Amino acid sequence: MTPQPQPSPQAGAAVKAADRAHVFHSWSAQELIDPLAVAGAEGSYFWDYDGRRYLDFTSGLVFTNIGYQHPKVVAAIQEQAATMTTFAPAFAIEARSEAARLIAERTPGNLDKIFFTNGGAEAVENATRMAKLHTGRPKVLSAYRSYHGATSAAINLTGDPRRWPNDVGAAGVVHFWAPFLYRSPFHAETEQQECERALQHLADTIVYEGPATIAAIILETIPGTAGIMIPPPGYLEGVRALCDEYGIVFVLDEVMAGFGRTGEWFAADHTGVVPDLLTFAKGVTSGYVPLGGVAISEEITATFARRPYPGGLTYSGHPLACAAAVATLTVMAEEGIVEQAARIGETVLGPGLRDLAERHPSVGEVRGTGVFWALELVRDKETREPLVPYNAAGEANAPMAAFGAAAKAHGLWPFINMNRTHVVPPCNITEAEAKEGLAALDEALSVADEHTAR
Repeated sequence: MTPQPQPSPQAGAAVKAADRAHVFHSWSAQELIDPLAVAGAEGSYFWDYDGRRYLDFTSGLVFTNIGYQHPKVVAAIQEQAATMTTFAPAFAIEARSEAARLIAERTPGNLDKIFFTNGGAEAVENATRMAKLHTGRPKVLSAYRSYHGATSAAINLTGDPRRWPNDVGAAGVVHFWAPFLYRSPFHAETEQQECERALQHLADTIVYEGPATIAAIILETIPGTAGIMIPPPGYLEGVRALCDEYGIVFVLDEVMAGFGRTGEWFAADHTGVVPDLLTFAKGVTSGYVPLGGVAISEEITATFARRPYPGGLTYSGHPLACAAAVATLTVMAEEGIVEQAARIGETVLGPGLRDLAERHPSVGEVRGTGVFWALELVRDKETREPLVPYNAAGEANAPMAAFGAAAKAHGLWPFINMNRTHVVPPCNITEAEAKEGLAALDEALSVADEHTAR
């Protein structure tokens, strides 16, 4: 049972004052934001210093896959801190070795070597570096409507507008269109057409860029922040075949989709496709301690058997993070959390969100799996005009801002990006909690409906 938060407005004011004075926030104009001061969190909920409690449909930044403050993971971190708080990455450490073993047991195919990083962006940086060194080629292809991180290579590979102010026109980054039937760039009318035309577009891009210049193709297995667009049947298999044909390394980014979020350990498990490199982070520790990494195939591992890999991180495989990963993966297995995510998605979230779509003119499409869903909000279901323009800000974004405020007023903290709200609660959210969130969404969508053509 989540504890009842006790109001402490004075403490909250002090936290906010210190934040305002000294914290520089990411992705923000510093004087235009008003961060909520959070007093505590447990399970699927967090609360502020005024005693208001929120059901978290964001999982932080889609990382608290087992919810906040799971006692077994907290205890494991405390135990590791008492035993060995830190140690350099060049040594064999029990927590590090065990974390790598447990991750390798769950990754697809022969991805049995794990290179640890501190998060997802560093994982992408190192995966693409490995691909370039392995192939001796300079280019990496990535999709529009994607997000791969905010470090140098990762942000240039990213396809959403956060790339724009950081884009240096980096040599070797080439973007292409991945499939998305609801807003098809290929004028497709069916999933099969979308798949075939997207694969032809990618094949043409490879040919015109020069196959011998392309080291890797990187895709989010299911794109996350960009919209949770599940690829049509056959698409990932087709990309795998193109990579095999041209000797291109296939990288799957599972930073957000991995570790139970889609109702499988990895989203790739839905298709049986095995990449050459797989990046991960977030859910591997439920975000309790930062950890990411690259799972590496035998073939790419062999490249560095007698040739040093020119990359490393001071905190690679940090003992506290690895202990958190071991405990998180153990808890997920013991408590059937991956299966719980699949069941909640199939029996509660999926049906509930589709019911909302039928009753609210602002919902143009529902898509997702497990506890990984998106609602595409529109002004008009027929024309599919987005509720707000692409990358809207200020007054242009007012309808989504009103929707978000309504959700919070009903005790739900929503994940909002552009004209979408994502439904990404912890993987172990209960049926009652999921229904509570759907009821709050129902109320908030009535506000979004006011901005539609009806």
